[in-house]
Amino acid sequence: MCEVWTMGEILVEIMRPRAEMSLYEAGEFWGPFPSGAPAIFIDTVARLGHSSAIIGGVGDDDFGRCVLDRLTKDGVCRDYIKASPEGATAVAFVTYFRDGSRRFIFHINNTPAVMPWIPVCEDISNPRFFHLMGCSLMVNENFRNSIFETVELFHDKGAQITFDPNIRVELLRERSLTEVIGPVLRHSSILFPGEKEVQMLTGERNPDAGIRRLIGTDSIEIVVLKRGNRGCTVYTGDSKTEVPAFTVKEVDPTGAGDCFDAGFLCGLLENKPLRECARLACAVGALNAAAFGPMEGDINPDSVKGILQQDW
Repeated sequence: MCEVWTMGEILVEIMRPRAEMSLYEAGEFWGPFPSGAPAIFIDTVARLGHSSAIIGGVGDDDFGRCVLDRLTKDGVCRDYIKASPEGATAVAFVTYFRDGSRRFIFHINNTPAVMPWIPVCEDISNPRFFHLMGCSLMVNENFRNSIFETVELFHDKGAQITFDPNIRVELLRERSLTEVIGPVLRHSSILFPGEKEVQMLTGERNPDAGIRRLIGTDSIEIVVLKRGNRGCTVYTGDSKTEVPAFTVKEVDPTGAGDCFDAGFLCGLLENKPLRECARLACAVGALNAAAFGPMEGDINPDSVKGILQQDW
């Protein structure tokens, strides 16, 4: 059975081809690209050689086939993806800016990407990790409640719950973070926030102080602070390990953080020390940032081995 599972939105992304192009003016777009943070994550796990599955949905249309074909080619189990004739595949439009920020327009709600359903308990055996993205919890209440129930199911099956807050202000709207992510956070053993997300979760402006508040809260044992082109910092109850980024020519940062999460968990599956898990995560994130498109990086065991041989 699959080692790594996730649940959440599967979609296609339509992207501006160059930085600083607004979404509100007529102009060129590229795509469709297979996307959705959970889909990017789980596809990377498969490309790194580990068994993986995603629970989600697409429309029975060309955009849905675009994503399904890609996941199948890369080895993701698609038994738990429903292709629905009753709605179109979800779409996100995105543009990015030279400071690394991005702007999205999402067409996700009321699509098969967020149809509430829970897998049959008997279908799941010996899962190692069940990884979630905060953005999946922000679309609508029914889907969020399905995810909460599925978290309980995987937790009872012995999976470690791991969580990337991945906060999308465009989706959060007026709801509080506690309401949206609290039930997942309480079960999570590994957390993958960015610096701004630590501040949003804890109210602390200093990331160190915020993370020290998170460690030991509920079930959190490890916090991996993602710092983009400055690498990452791995925190445990009694240690703090800085790991620098790998040098690549950044083409598109979209999806790099999702790939990072996959690399770190694959390192744990391979029984690597935490520092080596972080190096693997940084390598995978860098490879994805070096290509245009959310999951278009040249990620495979050989390419990762090559970048890991870089001198720091």
